[in-house]
Amino acid sequence: MLDIREEIIQFVENNCIDEKWYDFNHPADIAEALEGLDTEALHRFTALMDLENLARIIELANVDLQLEIINSRTNEDIIEIFSYMSTDNITDILGNLTIDKRKSLLKQMKQGEANILTKLLGYDTESAGGIMTTEYIILKEELSKKEALSKIAEIGPRTEIIDIIYINNKKDELVGTVDLRELLNVSDEVTLAEIMDENLIAVTPDVDQEEVAYLVAKYDLTAIPVINKNKKMIGIITVDDIIDVIEEEHTEDMLRLAGVHEEESINSPLGKSVTRRLPWLAVDLGMTFLSAFIVSLFEDVIAQVVVLASVLPIIANMGGNAGNQSLSVVIRGIALGDLDLNSENGKILLKEGLLGLINGAVIGFFAATVMYIIHGNPYLGLIIFLALTLNLFIAGLLGFLIPMGLKIMGFDPALGSSIFLTTILDIVGFFVFLSLAKIFINLLL
Repeated sequence: MLDIREEIIQFVENNCIDEKWYDFNHPADIAEALEGLDTEALHRFTALMDLENLARIIELANVDLQLEIINSRTNEDIIEIFSYMSTDNITDILGNLTIDKRKSLLKQMKQGEANILTKLLGYDTESAGGIMTTEYIILKEELSKKEALSKIAEIGPRTEIIDIIYINNKKDELVGTVDLRELLNVSDEVTLAEIMDENLIAVTPDVDQEEVAYLVAKYDLTAIPVINKNKKMIGIITVDDIIDVIEEEHTEDMLRLAGVHEEESINSPLGKSVTRRLPWLAVDLGMTFLSAFIVSLFEDVIAQVVVLASVLPIIANMGGNAGNQSLSVVIRGIALGDLDLNSENGKILLKEGLLGLINGAVIGFFAATVMYIIHGNPYLGLIIFLALTLNLFIAGLLGFLIPMGLKIMGFDPALGSSIFLTTILDIVGFFVFLSLAKIFINLLL
């Protein structure tokens, strides 16, 4: 059986597409297959497609593929493609086009549609306003079931979701929601006001997308309404967009922990990758020089007891690993909203410190025992035990203090935290270990 890409190549060679083919292949899989085609084959294939199916594929494609396809079509084609797409996806695509191309498209669209898209483009791309869609069902609270179902039948085909009906009052204020299933189970005369749920969870358009994702997860929502300062509903954010936000934020945090720019990918141009990574490596190098300087202060001690040099990697590695464990838990707590500046931070700091102390003592005991067996010097074992215990204790404290400190200063807690943490622990660990070795030098010889 041929895979999707091979089938696409056959369609290009035959200069036609079997319409039944779309029924057996998901648009997301087709989009993924198109990413591997050369530009000529891509354009030849998409030229064979009807615009409705092309729109479904573009919605699920990555940004580069979206732009490649969109920029190859006429404005008339693009506007028709947009007619099959939701406003939030159209907004994302328009935001990635050149300013001239965007203005040209908006100018050729219907005035009402252009006004909506222009307003959406004005919101921060990482805010509730930037990811919301304006396609939803909102009805007056005085409507009966029969009247409401008539309206839903009329509006439903043009909306993203129909299972949640939003309700407003005579002032156009959002006052509640009605589940479609519940609406179907009441008599025709019952009004929406009688069955609506008034316990609303809503956000304003300026709320950060990460906070929106947190609310959707906390309250187990399939969609969340966006309201303005007058409590008038202006959009909804659906769970598929929230999944994209969670993936984006997770990727961003993971990359930032390692000092990598969040916009970098495996396919980023060499020049951009260099400029995005090099500054953090330069910072890391500068801090590593500090570690080397600390070691150089104890050259005479290491020269007398050469075995100390073999222990330094153990001190550095264990401190860095323990610190990153604490760091990961704290950053996750901040991201999920479980940890903020008003929490009982003293207790959490104490817990992380005690955790590091206990783990350090256990690991230090095993390391000391091994070194004693190998070298037969109990004092070398004692120094390693004390150094690891203290270093892992400090690792636990710094794993909490560094991200919280960045949070207090208004920076992303994940921004290079790992680089700062490991280098500081190297400096502290080397200094503590070599200082103890200097104190016990006569017992080590």
